[in-house]
Amino acid sequence: MSAVRYDVLATLREQIASIEGESGRKCGFLPFGVPPIDAVLPGGGLGGGALHEFAGGGSGTVDGAAAALFAAGIAARTNGPVVWCLTRPDLFFPALAQVGLRASQVVFVESDKEEEVAANMEEALAFGGLGAVVGEMVRLPMVTSRRLQLVAERTGTMALVVRRWRRQTEANDFGQPTAATTRWRVSVVPSEELPVPGIGRPRWFLELLRSRAGECAEFYVGACDGQGRIDISTGSADGQDQTGRSRYSG
Repeated sequence: MSAVRYDVLATLREQIASIEGESGRKCGFLPFGVPPIDAVLPGGGLGGGALHEFAGGGSGTVDGAAAALFAAGIAARTNGPVVWCLTRPDLFFPALAQVGLRASQVVFVESDKEEEVAANMEEALAFGGLGAVVGEMVRLPMVTSRRLQLVAERTGTMALVVRRWRRQTEANDFGQPTAATTRWRVSVVPSEELPVPGIGRPRWFLELLRSRAGECAEFYVGACDGQGRIDISTGSADGQDQTGRSRYSG
């Protein structure tokens, strides 16, 4: 991206932000600390008082494990406790701890019905004083997402929805419009190579599919570390072409 184009886009984003209101400025933004990613996000990071949506890609489309870890790493870097709403108590907590989300930070809220997850998220967001509220959902209707977005804006708490499906056919719902400020798809790709035999750092293919007042983009990144941080991964994995579209991206 040329310097002139970058300056023009930055000016346009500021103008759009002023039209949409001051909520984003008051809530602040959570940067990834990765310049290529922060550069395409309005405000230089994820909006604090906003709804963000995540789903798995490729072989992880249904379970959404990588998407959940990505969301957990983001939640770990917020200030305050984290509420995680779910219906299936199958999270592997040592994996969450590896991406920076500690047990002392999280309160899990388990529901019997899918519909209750959104209600629990809304109540937690309205409480205020939290770092983030995470919810695992099969469906995210526009009305539901709009309610979550509005409550997040009011209290300044980040809302993170992880789309988890029980079967592949349900994943088609991910293409439906929502009020999420950003929408991400996270696919697992072969881990980074080491100079000696062993298992390298996990790698993801991140697709920023929607960014309000921003750009869509794709990145190969090293998965979240113990502080919830990602970094740009160099080199391309087997089976990937130059655009990042591969058998892993679904």
